[in-house]
Amino acid sequence: MSVAFTKEGDHEAEAANLLDRPISAHPNLVTASGLAAIDQALAEARAAYSAAQAAGDVHADRTAMARATRDLRYWSARRGNAQLLEPDPVSDRVQFGSTVRFERDDGRVQTYRIVGEDEADPAKGSVSYVSPLAQVLLRKAVGDEAMVAGQTVEIIEVRP
Repeated sequence: MSVAFTKEGDHEAEAANLLDRPISAHPNLVTASGLAAIDQALAEARAAYSAAQAAGDVHADRTAMARATRDLRYWSARRGNAQLLEPDPVSDRVQFGSTVRFERDDGRVQTYRIVGEDEADPAKGSVSYVSPLAQVLLRKAVGDEAMVAGQTVEIIEVRP
């Protein structure tokens, strides 16, 4: 069916049914940079909410208001239950906030920082502390081995 035959009101109905962003059941552990990112996202959500309110007729763009409200609820909740946790600088073990470098059987070397759920971005070298990768690496030290995706890896460096 052509877009010309859809009702404009359909977009408003979608906005009214915009689902909340799911909040993890895990403790909201954050690094200092993760807490700063939450603060930034919360400020952006507040600004988007204010902009949607200032736009005047809320009924004219319910999608913007619904999205801003949803994001404001999410980031307010995440800021409210954030638990700042920095790695022990003298520990030689992988822990929350650590950067760990390991070598795979095939010679590839990979480096990841173990962080909170909201700040995890594997493509940029960070994984959530609840991820399977982090779970097998936590509490390991240099020289220890772990099974990652069916391969043995050796921890070659741990930094706080």
